[in-house]
Amino acid sequence: MSWRNSFGVSMVQMLLVINIGMFLLQLYTGSIGLIETLALWPLDSGAGFVLDQARPGFQLWQLLSYSFLHGNLLHLLLNMYALWLFGPRLEARWGLRNFTLYYFACVLGAALVQLVVAGQSAAQGEVYPTIGASGGVFGLLLAYGLTFPREKLMLIFPPVVLQARWFVLIYGIIELWFGITGTAAGVAHFAHLGGMLSGFIVLWYWYRHPPGYR
Repeated sequence: MSWRNSFGVSMVQMLLVINIGMFLLQLYTGSIGLIETLALWPLDSGAGFVLDQARPGFQLWQLLSYSFLHGNLLHLLLNMYALWLFGPRLEARWGLRNFTLYYFACVLGAALVQLVVAGQSAAQGEVYPTIGASGGVFGLLLAYGLTFPREKLMLIFPPVVLQARWFVLIYGIIELWFGITGTAAGVAHFAHLGGMLSGFIVLWYWYRHPPGYR
């Protein structure tokens, strides 16, 4: 049973509500204003225009706020499904505080890696924002695979049942391959890997200095 805060709501539930609510707000407002302000822009992008739309450039809050925006319904559904699938058992094991710290550490780590990658593209004249909860989700995927390594999970394509540890390894290799080769352009593959790397660092630190799980 997942730990609940004083309002009787788990962090996973709060994240689901906030992400879905922000997506509905994007649909209502046309998304442009939210993308300008809350999406993660490259460090050296500065103020200016992209696709004839004004952008404010990088702001510090974007290191976390970008994770609450999504590009389309499928993007949202995939991330929220993974959050719902992997999050509750981890939160039940760690408690709300540790789960929250872990999730946003992965979001932050993904953002820092993406700033490096997007900065290189910006130097070549290609400036674009980054949005999505995938950095945090991939961090949860890593934690799930290391915490419940023999848990059975099924790949969607192909529909093969694998232990969680192999599931995580395969996804990590796929993301690395896509990132290096530039396959599936428009997806922040290195941000996903940044989320996993950040999650690994946090888990390693917790292994050396246990935070006091419930």
